[in-house]
Amino acid sequence: MKISDLEKLKNEGAETLPSSERRRFLKFGLSVTGVFLGGSVLSLTSVRNAQAVIEPMPQQAQKFPYSPHYSMVIRQNHCIDCERCKEACVHTNNVPSYGYRTTILEMEREINAGETERIFMPVLCNHCNRPPCVRVCPTKATFKDKKTGIVMMEYKKCIGCKTCMAACPYNARYFKEEIRAVDKCNFCWDTRLSKGEKETACVAACPADVRVFGDLSDPESRVYKLIHTPEKVVWVLRPETGALPNIYYMND
Repeated sequence: MKISDLEKLKNEGAETLPSSERRRFLKFGLSVTGVFLGGSVLSLTSVRNAQAVIEPMPQQAQKFPYSPHYSMVIRQNHCIDCERCKEACVHTNNVPSYGYRTTILEMEREINAGETERIFMPVLCNHCNRPPCVRVCPTKATFKDKKTGIVMMEYKKCIGCKTCMAACPYNARYFKEEIRAVDKCNFCWDTRLSKGEKETACVAACPADVRVFGDLSDPESRVYKLIHTPEKVVWVLRPETGALPNIYYMND
């Protein structure tokens, strides 16, 4: 979906999102401008750029739940499906051929009569603020790190029940036979971030600057600036689940 298409749909369906969920996004300085595609895509814009805000942003809204609050912005229209992000992830995180931590979805749509275009959408774990996978895990093998907000796995606690896989709204988990446990993206925490690297493997490998990784709580970070760019529409996937994802999409 092009930004022009999103602008045409602005405010369409926004009233279908519960007020409690709208308030949660206000805490991040974002105002809901629309809910599209049957609730599967949520459009957001900076509160300071919104023409109308549902309610004043509360004082405590200036604080983020985590520090750093790791997030990723995906500039979807820049993706050329070169798959270097996938290759880097496999190499860095020892992902087997049957599994994935990140992948690229492809869609073809008609522009004009007899003319089509292909759209590529990178997807990965959304590291939700309210992760359903964490809520359903019976052994607490999957957990949300209290400092960074990254949704992680403690493999030794995993009993392979796959309940988290069923609960994930983004199909972002797989069962890794070699360790008999569920595996997923953890923003390369153990392989890169904890070792001093500033970017995930997929971000570092992308030649088209599609993925932007950083601290959403830092107004000087590129992630923060992209999400709060005036007149830009930002959206998340499957907002109707109430998971509050930390992966944001935009066309720019």
